[in-house]
Amino acid sequence: MTSTAFSEFYWASRDGLKLYGRDYDPGIATGRLPIIAIHGLTRNSADFDGIANILRDAGHRVLAIDVRGRGKSQYATDPMTYVPATYAADVVDLLEQKSIGRAIFLGTSMGGLITMALIALKPQAIAAAVLNDVGPEVAPEGLARIAAYTGKSVSISNWDDAAEYARNINEAAFPHYDQSDWEAFARRIFREDEHGVPALAYDPDISAPIRAAGSGALVPDLWPLYRVLTERPTLIVRGGTSDLLSTTIAGRMITEGKNTKLIEVPDIGHAPMLDEPEAAEAILDFVGKIK
Repeated sequence: MTSTAFSEFYWASRDGLKLYGRDYDPGIATGRLPIIAIHGLTRNSADFDGIANILRDAGHRVLAIDVRGRGKSQYATDPMTYVPATYAADVVDLLEQKSIGRAIFLGTSMGGLITMALIALKPQAIAAAVLNDVGPEVAPEGLARIAAYTGKSVSISNWDDAAEYARNINEAAFPHYDQSDWEAFARRIFREDEHGVPALAYDPDISAPIRAAGSGALVPDLWPLYRVLTERPTLIVRGGTSDLLSTTIAGRMITEGKNTKLIEVPDIGHAPMLDEPEAAEAILDFVGKIK
């Protein structure tokens, strides 16, 4: 079932794009900092519907955004702007237009990289961070898997095909999902085109910077930014079977981070949806302590 517990909003990027977000507002003044939720490479704000409603019901305001080129956000005219530094600048524009001085940032996969990039642009805006199955270094096998399907054309005729595509791409990460789960998953990552046929809800050109950079794009080194980020409270969520955030990298994140905590979601790969009981409980406890 699609949530109706949010209002829709738009903001403008500095290069003129119309960008979209969902505002899960509890409707009461709690004095708590807003939470900015940023999705992964090929995903969109719908990924956060479960955890956003959990947080909203607990009195937290969540703004889940569609990064440029995804979901209901406008596609970029220059595909080489599909990079974390530009995405982070778009978030700065959001904060300024929404008059948000400080927030908690919740970033899944690429969203975590954007959060780390944001620390270089507007460090005072980040009160705390939740990094979902991503780190300042990523396992190349996981990124190679994602790069293998990102931006590639798919043959989809109906919603059954879309659910099968979702299952084929993500079954290893969610081995417990049944058919109804994959049908719901498909509704998050596809939209209907003008003919009523499901189409992937992102611009295929998001892969252009990855193709241009070649193998050098697959192992970014963001350790310096990560160390600065963890001067603030930082919660790391790892899927227990993740192929992107290895146990070795996660262990180093705890060692080199200043204010970090790690939790694992068992039997889940890349990346947890965050409404799993282990993840939701940890996030609720974490954000509840941030002032």
